[in-house]
Amino acid sequence: MKAAAKKNRFLHALYEYRVAYAYIAPFFLLFAIFNLFPMVYGFFLSFFRWDGMSAMHFIGIENYVNLLKDVLFWKAFKNTLFMGIIAHIPILLGGLVLAYILNSKLVKGQNIFKTIYFMPMVTSSVAITIIFSNLFGYNYGLINWFLSLFGEAPINWLGGDGSLIRVAVIVMFAWKWIGWNMVIYLAGMQGISNDIYEAAEIDGANHVQIVFRILIPLLKPIILFTLIQSTIGMFNLFTEPFVLTGSSWTGGTNNGGLTLMIYLLNKAPQGGTAYGYASAVAYVITVFIVIISFVLNNTMTDKDPYEGKKKRRKSA
Repeated sequence: MKAAAKKNRFLHALYEYRVAYAYIAPFFLLFAIFNLFPMVYGFFLSFFRWDGMSAMHFIGIENYVNLLKDVLFWKAFKNTLFMGIIAHIPILLGGLVLAYILNSKLVKGQNIFKTIYFMPMVTSSVAITIIFSNLFGYNYGLINWFLSLFGEAPINWLGGDGSLIRVAVIVMFAWKWIGWNMVIYLAGMQGISNDIYEAAEIDGANHVQIVFRILIPLLKPIILFTLIQSTIGMFNLFTEPFVLTGSSWTGGTNNGGLTLMIYLLNKAPQGGTAYGYASAVAYVITVFIVIISFVLNNTMTDKDPYEGKKKRRKSA
């Protein structure tokens, strides 16, 4: 009886709000077709060996086992993690400093500066990478030309033993994301009431104390958001190292610029036809993103100091 009553209430609500459901149905339909289905099917495909043409062969977790045994995969993982962590230092600090300067009363024409700093995010990654290829070029690069003015020998940034490819990628990655973070931090700073700053100044706080005791704690949720966004961008890093290394699917000399996304696309569909293996790589990358996001969220989220006492009281 209860089940029948619930079913009748559900059907009645469905009929009563049929117009509203009709309006929101296209979104859920498109989401199911273009988002949900590919995600589910990709996970299903990761347990098969399939070249895209012939019959699919179920192999269980063999793709995941082979993936974790592949030295090249861990090379790509280390490169991605190294470039992302190092680049996050100027991204985070640079974005905060620029936002703080623009938020001060000394700077005029904020919109102009915001547009200039945000331009890398809306500019074609390929065009930017070509420019940076000329900057880091060996024979005619602007950086080597500048070094030659001081009598220094030219540096093979994008060649040699491959160790300096990561430097070029880090510079590009940081340069691109600083403006994005700056705009978000600036919006967060402008949302903080001036009364808080004025009260701190009346209490005798200097600029350093205001920044570290008031501004940064209040911006913690926004900083967490930008860190997670940059982490996702880090694991999706593809265009910059790919073009800088001359469209190399191996990441250049000694795999110096190999990232997880290049590694994935080299398996399928660009470099090969191992679609099941590539699906496994995609889900391992997803797990990495979820783990890092979980750690960042737990690390930066303020915990209630009385939560432990409340739990102990309930248990007692």
